[in-house]
Amino acid sequence: MLSFQVNVEFSFFEFQTGYDGTSAIDGNYKFMKSSKELAFASVPDLEKSMYTVLDGYPCVRLLNLSGQIGCANPGLAKVVAPIVRFNKGMQLTRSSSVLVPLSDFDTLLSRVSSDSDFARNVAGILVESGPQNQTHLKGSSPDTKFPQAEFAPYQNNKFEWNPTGSGIMWKPYDFPVFLLSESSTETLQEIAVKNEDKKETYATKVTEFDLVMQTTKAGTHDSESCLNEGTCLPLGGYSVWSALPTTNVSASSKDKPIVLAVASMDSASFFRDKSLGADSPLSGLISLLAAVDALSRIEGSETLAKQIVFVVFTGEAWGYLGSRRFLFELDQQTDAVNGINNTLIETVIEVGSVGKGYDKGVKTFYAHTTGVSSATNETLKALQQAQDSLGTESIKYSAASKSNPGIPPSSFMSFSKQKPHTSGVVLEDFDTSFTNKFYHSHLDDLSNINSSAIVAAASLVARTLYILASNNKDLSNSSINSIKVNTSLVDELLGCLLNCEPGLSCELVNHYISPFSTCPSHYVGVIQGEPSSEPYLGYVGDVSRFVWNYMADKTSIPSKNVSPCSENCSKTGGICIKQEIDGKGECVMSTTRYIPAYSTRLKYDSSGTWSVLPPNSSDPMGLTDPIWTESNWNIITLRVYSVQGASYDHLVLVAGVAVTALSYLIIVVIKTFIAKALKQD
Repeated sequence: MLSFQVNVEFSFFEFQTGYDGTSAIDGNYKFMKSSKELAFASVPDLEKSMYTVLDGYPCVRLLNLSGQIGCANPGLAKVVAPIVRFNKGMQLTRSSSVLVPLSDFDTLLSRVSSDSDFARNVAGILVESGPQNQTHLKGSSPDTKFPQAEFAPYQNNKFEWNPTGSGIMWKPYDFPVFLLSESSTETLQEIAVKNEDKKETYATKVTEFDLVMQTTKAGTHDSESCLNEGTCLPLGGYSVWSALPTTNVSASSKDKPIVLAVASMDSASFFRDKSLGADSPLSGLISLLAAVDALSRIEGSETLAKQIVFVVFTGEAWGYLGSRRFLFELDQQTDAVNGINNTLIETVIEVGSVGKGYDKGVKTFYAHTTGVSSATNETLKALQQAQDSLGTESIKYSAASKSNPGIPPSSFMSFSKQKPHTSGVVLEDFDTSFTNKFYHSHLDDLSNINSSAIVAAASLVARTLYILASNNKDLSNSSINSIKVNTSLVDELLGCLLNCEPGLSCELVNHYISPFSTCPSHYVGVIQGEPSSEPYLGYVGDVSRFVWNYMADKTSIPSKNVSPCSENCSKTGGICIKQEIDGKGECVMSTTRYIPAYSTRLKYDSSGTWSVLPPNSSDPMGLTDPIWTESNWNIITLRVYSVQGASYDHLVLVAGVAVTALSYLIIVVIKTFIAKALKQD
């Protein structure tokens, strides 16, 4: 690289690093301002002074069989536009980056949809964030009023389970949209004010969006075409199931009736990596994990009359990928579900949204069912018995209203759709509509739930499962009362799975795995490589790996002599947990497995590509399966810098032309004068 020095005097150009002005010259740099010298030793130093990189969460491009949703740059180039603040009566006269408060975000998108002239000048949207958003908003859900209604096992798909739903996350937007961090929000608010004050000056601040999608480049605008061209990957991941007691104990355990306890680990939002889903569905997951811990401490689990199988699904927010694939694997009796006999599943208990089941000191939960059956009635009786055993008026369960059309959006819809007579109960913190006003919103965070409600739900679920598995109506109070939920564990799980501090770097998670990231996000992601019940762990998400290790540990046969993993571990029916921590791990006896979660209408080929299968009448939900995919991209960035305004460029042009014309005139005059002088001589 050439090394040189440039001294520039700023007479009318205000230069502030990263804020009011930019200039770029390769090499070593020195800028002079008001007799002060700013030194730049390298290009990166200069770039830092020129550009402010913003922290945020992008909305990205997703595709299905019929088209696409989400956000992307409209073409193949970066989008650059000045920053303006949104107000409801504003008119855009030029391409602009619109900075909008979250409370006006839906209003802005609505205007974009209805006003083509206005939409034409929206280059991108920057959504502000702040701690006051939950308190200022009565409710904000980007999902529909009946999420995933096409999968409902009943006809009434107009029922409003989610009254605050706007449906904005299911529409396509041909411009970039970012949710800003709180610090970046403050930065852009200051910049927007300065832009307004500098309307008549030559310099303005602009945002540069780099949100170019591979599907845009290739012109593949649906899942089938993008999978064929390799510009996208299917949404998916890995669900986890575990048996208590382990099915390796004796051959007789394989013939026991099965009580299935399920929850979900994935959520969704308008912004890809800001999908916490604290109430929906993480409160249910945490409740189930706490129940697993409580049941793991009971004595004599191997003598239970029924087998308890815990299943944690992923991909449920995108067409019930996890539960549908689980049922498909059961029908095929693949290795992923070896140990579960489909015909022995007696009842299903799903732990849904339970984090808001708290009102005036009373924790209330509602049992949603598909109809009347002997197994369902037994489950409801067990719930009542569990409630009574808690000996408190502050924890209650009620049957959901009969006016409901059926069960709410839940994994149990997959079971009901596949086998309509499946018995089951969905435990929720609502009756006729979601109490969670931020369903599938990035605002469904830790502040949106109550930990005591989760503890109460876990206590209710753990005791209900024990009562059902015991198959003994004359259980002693002492045996039921011995099942106690660890409140500290629930608090720890909340901090690990729903906060960045400590986040996935918490002691509990690090006891089992070495996470790839610290801040949790429960977006399902894409499935990479060949799906397998023994996947390459680099392709398995942090939460799935944690849940697998945690449940394998909790459901394992207690042993005084824990041995490190070896080749003999799997040969003797064991599995290796905590292997990521020290490379050795511990060999335990547990029936815990991964189950790939992806569309039942997708096939992975030996060449490493995906193909779409035709609908199959044996898979009723496959007929309406959208087959969700996510576009590939090279890089996503968002930054701010200064540019000269057009008026200033015009002024420079006019001045340049004037100087050129004057110079030419002076040359002509001098030339004429000299010619005359020479003639006189």
